[in-house]
Amino acid sequence: MHHHPTLVRVHDSALMEPIFSLRSRVFVEEQKVDPLLEFDEFEELAQHWAALVDGKVVACARYRRTPLGYKIERMAVESTHRQQGLGRALLQAVLEELIPMAERDRCPIYLHAQVQALPFYTQLGFVTDGDEFEEADIAHYRCLYQAR
Repeated sequence: MHHHPTLVRVHDSALMEPIFSLRSRVFVEEQKVDPLLEFDEFEELAQHWAALVDGKVVACARYRRTPLGYKIERMAVESTHRQQGLGRALLQAVLEELIPMAERDRCPIYLHAQVQALPFYTQLGFVTDGDEFEEADIAHYRCLYQAR
């Protein structure tokens, strides 16, 4: 049993290195994503979030405004901390911040869900929008957040 996570909206650039390190382990090493695809020109523009347990980054996500709405992306949970509700807690914190912004701006909240993560996202109010597609050689669906 782990301690409760601390969910933080990242303001401290010192957290970026452990976030990038986590994403590198999850996406580049585990999932074989090209590092050139994983780390992009939006890192500076995006709002990053992290879940900390005992001061260590164990989950992360980011969002950014795009022409299509608010896009949640780069969601990752350390392999040793999966199936403990960390991803859910982190995504809920991000959504709590995004929902009023999306309502104010009258635009959708969306993400590209890996097929194997689809049940996780649908439990949290996302619905698929369109056909399966490949991104970084991994099957994805575009999903829209539906307020409940």
